[in-house]
Amino acid sequence: MAEKVTSDSRPFGAREGLTLEFKEAANNLPKSFFETVCAFLNLDGGLIVLGVADDGTITGVDPATIEKLKSEIASLSNNPSKLDPPYLLFPHAEEIAGKWAVKVQVPASSQVHRVDGVVFLRCEEGDFRITDLNRIAGLVNRKLSFFTEQRVLPYLEMSDLRSDLFDKARRLMRGRAPQHPWVDLPAEELLNIAGFIRKDIFTGKTGFTLAAALMFGTDTIIQSVAPGYKFDALLRRRDTERYDDRLIVRTNLIDAFDLLMGFIEKHLDDPFYLEGTASISLRDRIFRELVANIIAHREYTSAAPATMMIFKDRVEFKNPNVPHGRGLIDPAHFTPYPKNPTLCKFLIQLGRYEELGSGVNNVTRYLPFYAPGAGVPTFDEEDMFTTVVPLAPVTGEVTGEVTGEVTGEVGTLLSIMDGAMKRQDMQAALGLKHEDHFREAYLVPALKSGVIEMTVPDKPRSSRQKYRLTEKGKRILKGRK
Repeated sequence: MAEKVTSDSRPFGAREGLTLEFKEAANNLPKSFFETVCAFLNLDGGLIVLGVADDGTITGVDPATIEKLKSEIASLSNNPSKLDPPYLLFPHAEEIAGKWAVKVQVPASSQVHRVDGVVFLRCEEGDFRITDLNRIAGLVNRKLSFFTEQRVLPYLEMSDLRSDLFDKARRLMRGRAPQHPWVDLPAEELLNIAGFIRKDIFTGKTGFTLAAALMFGTDTIIQSVAPGYKFDALLRRRDTERYDDRLIVRTNLIDAFDLLMGFIEKHLDDPFYLEGTASISLRDRIFRELVANIIAHREYTSAAPATMMIFKDRVEFKNPNVPHGRGLIDPAHFTPYPKNPTLCKFLIQLGRYEELGSGVNNVTRYLPFYAPGAGVPTFDEEDMFTTVVPLAPVTGEVTGEVTGEVTGEVGTLLSIMDGAMKRQDMQAALGLKHEDHFREAYLVPALKSGVIEMTVPDKPRSSRQKYRLTEKGKRILKGRK
């Protein structure tokens, strides 16, 4: 068991090992940095912390060089002449014990990587070179047996992939990072650098992978290469045996994310919350990453569906899984492990979630504010990975007259009202993308309940139309505050 370090200058709770590496880096990137990146990618992933000595003592990174180091890491990790194949990394700086460190989370990869033409692996003593071809072949076979996303589909062609999805992916990447190095790449070059094209070692042929089909394929192609793929979203508040509402998703993973999040937005409240001086969506912080997780970590060769079920008192996610470990995950002590590294990496580039392991961390961090007193979330890894997010029980809904309190979407709408507001401003304040969903789930019920009213009631579709609280809505909002 790792020995704990308790002094203020040595705040890390573990020594260096298979998944943790310290490196001193006051002003420059250490020469061995990418050897460790390569070794982590080739084995089980890990965390590199720059600005820390081997014994865990914080030596610090010069604050003036932090941005230079971060830029250098991002640039070189995307350069195949340095790291082949590339794996784009996004480090972040953190102040620890009064000094600055740079943390780089490196996930396990489904591919075999080289640095300057050399394959590296990780052991307890550090990083070591592999030159024996049999060992390299064994590493390849190990990854192929675990990461089914990397199966080459020899007859899949560019014509089987949707060009509009490449445009959507570029828009999402540009929204996450305006200078993202992939946004101007042609489709096939983007597929190659993102790891969706690989060489089949058994046939010697290079082709598109199962991951490419799932991310960019037409619905027909996806069902032919992964016939068991299905996400089943169910609302079970009244009818717990069947469902009150249902959404079945069998489309590409880019659109699948938006469809599943639309179901979340339709049926889960989003209470007003300030983090510092900024208003953030607790619902998004918790559920965006959980939706991204069931997409990124699903075993797509399994015939079992992935499910998302919303009950009165909880939300359950169940996902077919090839377990890396078994049993309950302790959020305070766990090492994240990607089941589909190529899909994970690409979803991070799209801004679908922050980084590997952030879903567990964000749920644990924000749930006490989203559902006070509801309990703690659980993450259970078996052949079916199960996540349970407890909720404050739904005690009623807004129908007809409202007396003293509102719940659900109407209560959320009241919390963002600020004077007379246009529909577009209300929708933006709630972080909702789809106008039809906003009208159906928020605006119309609030109008029917008499808590808001139109400023131009005789012309409902007027371009000058705005909405404001009624006296009834003001009383309810005052009572809530």
